[in-house]
Amino acid sequence: MPPPVTGQSTHSSVQFLNNVLSQRGPSALPYDEEVKWLIRQHLVSVIQEYPSLQAKTAIFNHNDGRTVNLLQAEGTVPMYYQEVMYNIPVIIWLLESYPRQAPCAYVTPTRDMIIKRGHPHVNASGMVSIPYLQTWVFPSSNLVDLVRNLSLLFGQDPPLYTKQSAPQPRPSPTPPSHTQSAQMNQSHGAHIASSSSLGHNPNAHGGLVRPPGPPRGYPYNRLPPSPQRIPNSDDPSEVFRRNAINRLVESLHTDMIELRKATEVEMDGLFNTQAELRQREEQLEKGLREMQDEKEGLEQQLQLILTNTDVLESWLRNNEDKIKTNVDIDDVFEPCDALSRQMLECTAADLAIEDILYSLDKAAQEGSIPVDAYLKNVRTLSREQFFHRATAAKVRAAQMQSQVASMAARASPYVS
Repeated sequence: MPPPVTGQSTHSSVQFLNNVLSQRGPSALPYDEEVKWLIRQHLVSVIQEYPSLQAKTAIFNHNDGRTVNLLQAEGTVPMYYQEVMYNIPVIIWLLESYPRQAPCAYVTPTRDMIIKRGHPHVNASGMVSIPYLQTWVFPSSNLVDLVRNLSLLFGQDPPLYTKQSAPQPRPSPTPPSHTQSAQMNQSHGAHIASSSSLGHNPNAHGGLVRPPGPPRGYPYNRLPPSPQRIPNSDDPSEVFRRNAINRLVESLHTDMIELRKATEVEMDGLFNTQAELRQREEQLEKGLREMQDEKEGLEQQLQLILTNTDVLESWLRNNEDKIKTNVDIDDVFEPCDALSRQMLECTAADLAIEDILYSLDKAAQEGSIPVDAYLKNVRTLSREQFFHRATAAKVRAAQMQSQVASMAARASPYVS
């Protein structure tokens, strides 16, 4: 039977897995972060159940030429063939998509072993294909059940056989002693019993021989000294403990997936809220800028009103004495400059001509003036009115420019 796993070897395996699975950066293994803990549990469980397997890292070559550093479980799988236990050397590769997809298992014969041709589960290159791998279901499938299935199927049809060695030349016959004859008879009888138990003639080419033991370095004998009976059933408490652990692992993994989904939904909601808050921040900043611009415009208008108020108050102070005396209404308003005088004259002439035209229209309606005289006077007055209005428009534009310049000069002390 395989030796039990020691606490030291289990601790070293767990420590190795913790180190390689916690690496980050270019040297990190190509597995998803959310399943690294589950990968560690699978490997630890299979190492505890089958101490002949060891967790390692090695370079795996894909069919397309890519190379990647992956985890593997390397060692031997015990099997029982005709109630005798043998060990089959295997390597179980955990590919990048593990455990969502099945691992890749290979039989690795040593130099004195060959793979059985036409084996239903192992091809010529040693690749293993069994129903458990083909129906791999995540997250219930695991490495411990995989190795159990390998052990059961290999025991039904061993995939490896020992090569037949070439016959050695016989030494010169010497009369054996009685003890040597008894030993030879016992050895010959054991060989015949071994051959008959396999049900095939060992002298035939390519005949069936005993499956090989593990390669050198594994802690198992090449051939067991005595047959070992297959255990009937596992310990019920051990089966219950293993099933309970599997249920807990599956429940924990399901809870982690649900927690991750809920966290992702919550994060999406927070991201949407953040985007909306940023949009509102931009709107508030835009409104604040518009209010500041409006405030500046109102301050400028306020300065203009204050300037005009000062001008009116100054005029009232200067003309306060004139209001108290009786003055002619025509002398109340005097132009302050040449442009104002010209504007006043043009406006007065325009309004006077407008009154004359109104009087002519009324006289023509009453028949007080002939039509030809009416048309002649209207044409003359209209031409003169046009010139007065054109002159008034030019004077008004010049006054506007002068007024703007004056207002700017007056507003500068208030702004500063």
